[in-house]
Amino acid sequence: MGSAGLARLHGLFAAYKPPGLKWMHLRDTVELQLLKGLNAGRRPSPEQRVRFLLSPTEGSEEKALTLVATSVPTLTNHPLVLGVGHGRSLLTDMYDAHLTKDYTVRGLLGKATDDFCEDGRLVEKTTYDHVTREKLDRILAVIQGSHQKALVMYSNVDLKTQEAYEMAMRGLIRPMNKSPMLITGIRCLHFAPPEFLLEVQCMHETQKQLRKLVHEIGLELKTTAVCSQVRRTRDGFFTLDDALLRTQWDLHSIQDAIRAAAPRVAAELEKNLSPGLDTQQLPSAGRPWDSQGPSSALGLEGCTGH
Repeated sequence: MGSAGLARLHGLFAAYKPPGLKWMHLRDTVELQLLKGLNAGRRPSPEQRVRFLLSPTEGSEEKALTLVATSVPTLTNHPLVLGVGHGRSLLTDMYDAHLTKDYTVRGLLGKATDDFCEDGRLVEKTTYDHVTREKLDRILAVIQGSHQKALVMYSNVDLKTQEAYEMAMRGLIRPMNKSPMLITGIRCLHFAPPEFLLEVQCMHETQKQLRKLVHEIGLELKTTAVCSQVRRTRDGFFTLDDALLRTQWDLHSIQDAIRAAAPRVAAELEKNLSPGLDTQQLPSAGRPWDSQGPSSALGLEGCTGH
């Protein structure tokens, strides 16, 4: 496949993680598929370079040596391991942009467990006949309102300034440092007691915090609730539509996904990162990452929630 195939692997792409599959196992599987694809391609001819070697003078009985020009292969472009490469640094840029994520969170009314999960150790059972969709919506509105105030506080932005107004209009007000979990949007998608389904837009979250959110909603409703499912549907500027299925974890599908995402990655990072970022370093559709040669270690990294 050579350096041309490697150059097309510099960037970001999304992969769909099936339920129950550890993200590290997903990463290792994608690594293996990339290596198989790269190694299956036609290997480039070794580069030649001219070196002068000492050789005895032909037809002479004396042991005099002369310089003879010959061609030998250079090994610097014969990688043992190929990797995604410079696209890894984009994960850092994406993290530094503090982008929001979308989740669907499924809850179950009427019981509490020690870890807020449906299959955790049962702590309490309660009735929930008094819970209505209207009461749930009111609780969600209160939660969103309190988190929006916290969002402004952790953003350290003076809302009276023109800059803050413009940032608010563009939806860019958010903490640029680590903060507690902040919810920028929450609503009920489905309500059929004891089950309910929420859509949550947030940042700086963990899976446990999202499960605990369901527990706290249950308490506010004068009952109990556990979380039965957490599903991420958007991570920054990647959605489920961008995610490669397990059958697409191969070299060419990943190369195509990186190429398709490159313009959006560059535009979104330029918009969301601070003005001090050197945007010339961001990839574009027509300009893959320049490579000084393949990496000696597989450069595939993952960005995932806890």
